[in-house]
Amino acid sequence: MSQFNDKERFSWIQPRQTQVEEDKAYALLGIFDVQMPLRYGEGMANAFKRLEEEIDKFNKCLQDLRLSDPRDDKTRIEDTKGGLLEGSYHWVLKTSDFQRWRDDQQSRLLWIKGDPGKGKTMLLCGIINELEKSMSKTDILSYFFCQATDSRINHATAVLRGLLYLLINQQPSLISHIQKKHDHAGKSLFEDTNAWIAMSEIFTSILQDPSLRSTFLIIDTLDECVVARSKLLDFIVQKSSISPRAKWVISSRNWPDIEERLERAGHKIRLCLELNPKSVSAAVRTYIKYKTRQLADGKDYDDRTRDAVLQHLVSNADNTFLWVALVCENLKDVPRWKTLAKLKEFPPGLDLLYQRMLNQICESDDADLCKQILAIASTVYRPITLMETTSFIETRVDIASDHKSLTSIIGLCGSFLSFREDTVSFVHQSAKDFLMKKASKEIFPLGIDDVYYTIFSRSVLAMSNILRRDIYGLCAPGISIDQVKPPFPDPFAAIQYSCLY
Repeated sequence: MSQFNDKERFSWIQPRQTQVEEDKAYALLGIFDVQMPLRYGEGMANAFKRLEEEIDKFNKCLQDLRLSDPRDDKTRIEDTKGGLLEGSYHWVLKTSDFQRWRDDQQSRLLWIKGDPGKGKTMLLCGIINELEKSMSKTDILSYFFCQATDSRINHATAVLRGLLYLLINQQPSLISHIQKKHDHAGKSLFEDTNAWIAMSEIFTSILQDPSLRSTFLIIDTLDECVVARSKLLDFIVQKSSISPRAKWVISSRNWPDIEERLERAGHKIRLCLELNPKSVSAAVRTYIKYKTRQLADGKDYDDRTRDAVLQHLVSNADNTFLWVALVCENLKDVPRWKTLAKLKEFPPGLDLLYQRMLNQICESDDADLCKQILAIASTVYRPITLMETTSFIETRVDIASDHKSLTSIIGLCGSFLSFREDTVSFVHQSAKDFLMKKASKEIFPLGIDDVYYTIFSRSVLAMSNILRRDIYGLCAPGISIDQVKPPFPDPFAAIQYSCLY
């Protein structure tokens, strides 16, 4: 039902005839999956009014619960990584570990672990796609992608909110576990200092609800849950055993603290990528062939060049998808006739490759500007837009309004950053980790506190220059925010991050 909007669902009742006028409204209760007492004699108008009030309460609660839509996050991740290649994940579906988790009722927790860049996220995207195709129409699939560089989706409460959002989208009656508390507290239920307690209690009650349909819960990159990760791990360990209708899949790096806490989980299955080298190697080789074919078509390589690129990638990838992706991204900017000579400059191993990328930046004419951008990207609490970036870096005034020049400046930062839908973010958490831990002297020559102060001081300056009374020219201060249409260009575009953080 979730694919139909309210207007479409209301239209279904128009041709229906009922003996009792109120039944025209009551017949929609199941379609909207809302509950309200039946009051025959109240009249059709009052029945529809009460129904609309219940629907509005449902929509408001769901709107307040939503931090981001995990379905959109999945699409963004797949697009950023160049699309989901079936051959890169299909092997996991044939492993005895995955099949045991899927088929054995007692096996409720599958933990997929591996080193950075080994393809864990795309593996889970593939598992999600396969479950969507194979599960019954009544089953529920809910998932969440943690991202350490985005403060909106890097904490334990956000994970439960994201999972709850998709659960309720697919089984709306579950909102009854939230509605009463939300009626009293409003949006603060999900955001105040007790939000984790409230969300964990709500989630527990849903897992114990006899009406809960068979459910798959998937959480990617638990290591990127940087706030209250231990609470989330303990919650997963405890709750993965309380509901026979819920099965969990989680992924993370090989971190001892995660291993230690998950050790306490009963009926868990551990799938380690490093212990499946042949399968991972075959998947990476499939990915290499795909990326090489893309490069060869785009750069018009001859057979000799294409084969040399393929061989270099196969010999040095070390079963790491991310290394392959970064090298191919760099090769896009290498003239075709220089490709064979440049290949030898791409060393094996992520850290060595990151160091090469950083050396290129430091030796370029725009080194200071690139290091400014990388320092800002490393310290902000969420990925920032192109316009927001201009508030924090020193650029010429004419460049600040030149979208193409700004995009080119981001491109100067090697392959550390990606740019999608006007938002600047790291290509991978390991890229940020490298800059923070192994390149801090180059990126933060005066220390990270100096970067925080720069963001603060330039935010104050930008807000002082832009903010003014009635900035949107509303004229009517009492207007609902839903009715406000931002002007173009939006004066807030460059200072949204500054105003919020």
